[in-house]
Amino acid sequence: MSAKSPIPAKRGLLERLDTDAVICAEGYLFELERRGYLQAGPFVPEVVIEHPEAVTRLHEDFVHAGSEVVEAFTYYAHRQKLKVIGREDILEKINRQALRIAKDVADRVGDLMAGNICNTNAYEATDKKTHDAVRAMFEEQIGWAVEEGADFLIAETIDWYGEAEIALDVMKKTGLPTVVTLSVHREEKMFDGVSVVDACKRLEAAGADVVGLNCQRGPKTLMPVVRKVRDAVSCHVASLPVPYRTTEAEPTFQSLTDRACSCIPGNRPFPTALDPFTCNRYECAEYAREAYDMGVRYIGLCCGAAPHHIRAVAEALGRTVPGSRYSPDMSKHAFFGSDAAIPDAYKGRRVDI
Repeated sequence: MSAKSPIPAKRGLLERLDTDAVICAEGYLFELERRGYLQAGPFVPEVVIEHPEAVTRLHEDFVHAGSEVVEAFTYYAHRQKLKVIGREDILEKINRQALRIAKDVADRVGDLMAGNICNTNAYEATDKKTHDAVRAMFEEQIGWAVEEGADFLIAETIDWYGEAEIALDVMKKTGLPTVVTLSVHREEKMFDGVSVVDACKRLEAAGADVVGLNCQRGPKTLMPVVRKVRDAVSCHVASLPVPYRTTEAEPTFQSLTDRACSCIPGNRPFPTALDPFTCNRYECAEYAREAYDMGVRYIGLCCGAAPHHIRAVAEALGRTVPGSRYSPDMSKHAFFGSDAAIPDAYKGRRVDI
């Protein structure tokens, strides 16, 4: 009996980035909230335990659409957030479960599984006790990510430079590749006053493999800042905006207002009434090409992204993904199509509908 051929090793993150773009789908919070498995407000991913099949399916849907990263759904699964909802007892369980779900999906398709830590909402620049508490939270989650076989590590949606510095220090000690993405709020600086561009430069100097920006801003208001980061650093750059039509006057999706609707609680569309501001798939494709052309190679979308957005990103970068089998073909439409099999009478009725 002949020996089985060895399973080829997956190419690592940095190897992939050195040859082409890597597509990363984020946005699990919003998509699972829309699907009815997660509560807006707390945004704690209890779904990982309560409905693991829903998390698995979303990972699979994003992979089907072209994501090459399966990011463990541990965003807000840290001690501080679980304390807020009185569920610290599930801390380790929710993290390991999320990591195992992501690992299973990634290994089945040859994608990379990423361990994930995020903003803790506990850090204060002038309070050393919070620095120690944040480090302890990161060490817990990163420890489990390493034990569960993460291929690389992500620290995302970080608001304070000091918090990013702690996150990177904890991640670097593992020897795994590191990605650090920062939030850009109304101003282009962190909560502790460091400009986001300088923060990225400092993180690169401290050993981050990939630095960049995610969440908060849509493509129109994030990409000018991404360009500044790309020009300022030599390492790989990440860009993961939210797929919403933010503007110079309202640069973040938290700041958007909707004058056409008077029934929104608190008159604030964020986070549950952002539908009118959602970017379409063509805008997402345009963003992906812009990011790639400016030299960004870690490309994705954050809160609000759905699989069709990710497929548009992938196809804009020249990929044919499993989901491309179902990309639009309006030539077959009953009224707007051009196919010879469509009756001319129906083609003529397009002006009536």
